[in-house]
Amino acid sequence: MEKLVINGGKRLSGKVRVSGSKNAALPLMASSILVPGEIHLKNVPHLNDIKTMSKLLSSLGIRIAEDENELILDASNIEDFQAPYEIVKTMRASILVLGPLLAREGKAKVSLPGGCAIGARPVNLHLKGLEKLGVDVKLSHGYIDAKVKRLKGARIHFDISTVTGTENIMMAATYAKGTTILENAALEPEVVELAKALKKMGAKIEGEGTKEMTIEGVDALNPISYTVIPDRIEAGTLMVAAGVTGGEVTLLDANPLHMEVVIEKLKEAGMVIKEENNQINVKAGDKIKSVDVKTAPYPGFPTDMQAQFMVMMCMADNVSVISETIFENRFMHVLELLRMGAKIHIEGNSAIVKGIKALSGAKVMATDLRASASLVLAGLAAEGTTELLRIYHLDRGYERLDQKLSILGADIRREKGGL
Repeated sequence: MEKLVINGGKRLSGKVRVSGSKNAALPLMASSILVPGEIHLKNVPHLNDIKTMSKLLSSLGIRIAEDENELILDASNIEDFQAPYEIVKTMRASILVLGPLLAREGKAKVSLPGGCAIGARPVNLHLKGLEKLGVDVKLSHGYIDAKVKRLKGARIHFDISTVTGTENIMMAATYAKGTTILENAALEPEVVELAKALKKMGAKIEGEGTKEMTIEGVDALNPISYTVIPDRIEAGTLMVAAGVTGGEVTLLDANPLHMEVVIEKLKEAGMVIKEENNQINVKAGDKIKSVDVKTAPYPGFPTDMQAQFMVMMCMADNVSVISETIFENRFMHVLELLRMGAKIHIEGNSAIVKGIKALSGAKVMATDLRASASLVLAGLAAEGTTELLRIYHLDRGYERLDQKLSILGADIRREKGGL
């Protein structure tokens, strides 16, 4: 196992490139199941979650070749329709093979998913939608066993906005007979990108990026080449890194249109931010101002940025309230921040954060992907040395984050040891 050792107090400055989006790449990889031919995906980040999805797709018979940040996926021959527990347990996004397998093969057996322990995140919305499309769904021995002779279009209403649910049903509906209407569809940029890619393949989709999407089923889809969008959460994390270290950083290959609410909140916190085409310049203000935040589905403040923003509020000039409305267990990083001297009090789904002058380095442990990023940020800002254990969480979703921070002037290194 590896750990990160961070000597805090270094001001970050310079330029750094934002990697491709994990949450956009994973559904695009799953969509390759729909196409009997080669899909070329460019700007794919090197991440453990990408490796897990590649392993899962390979187990289904999909041939995968890698060339730097490009993946070539050939699903000419689907040899299996089962996604085993051993693979699915490590990543919830594995559920994304369910819809395309049913569309292409008419059957799928997928283990109930695992991943970060930040909340229940049930897949019932996926299953309910698939049943509307005519799928016979059974749950047995920890697996989703689903079969259908021919998917049929239907009107499907999501009781709660669900990103992977929208993506799964959208992929299935591309081959359904007739018209499918998705109500209360997710609006996230990653969902829009999947729709754009499917349309490039020949799918008939309208309304992506709105609450109501319409999909007209087709008989076949075609191979394409597609470039993955920049990772808006990585970009936001790097912006906070500049803020908590009093630094100035320019993000290359970033899309500010996907980050409007995050940028607005960082400006409220005192940061100076300038946007220009596909780059963002961020500069820390004279002091960090306390700002209240409430997470919400896109275009609201992303739950995936809540932990990182909390670190900034730990060093702000007053008291802030951070409310989490998406996942019930997403304050697990708070206990670790308290070990570093933070003053945080939990009341229900809100964290009351009282700013202090400085955090103190300590030995801390990552509990999930975004918590690990927040503890890296805390270590950068803290006085003294921080050791971060269980960084395999970090490597699931951030491409060489420690190397990027080193380029910007951070004193951070990997070492053997830890849990």
